[in-house]
Amino acid sequence: VQLQASGGGLVQAGGSLRLSCAASGRSVSSYGMGWFRQAPGKEREFVSTISWSGGTTAYADSVKGRFTISRDNAKNTVYLQMNSLKPEDAAVYYCAARLRGWATREAYEYDYWGYWGQGTQVTVSS
Repeated sequence: VQLQASGGGLVQAGGSLRLSCAASGRSVSSYGMGWFRQAPGKEREFVSTISWSGGTTAYADSVKGRFTISRDNAKNTVYLQMNSLKPEDAAVYYCAARLRGWATREAYEYDYWGYWGQGTQVTVSS
């Protein structure tokens, strides 16, 4: 499966963005999906995940209550709605996929994921 992330941009602190991850080559309905981010000089970190069934989600503590992950299998796309953005949310955001992936603690690890898209830049001004 190929993944294409989009929707990044420049936003003021407190604002919102919605990232999209469009899949091609395979139906995303069989894949658990995740979002990670990487700020300059830092390691790539887990943000959120949704199980392949869509029934379970998980979030990093730093984004819980502000970000929402969702999926639209008909459009073969996964979304990350980001509200109340903070300057520390600025990073390159990456989407990832794993066949029959579940939203467990394992999904917090980079090595769990089999497929990655290119990143989309999110910049938050204070």
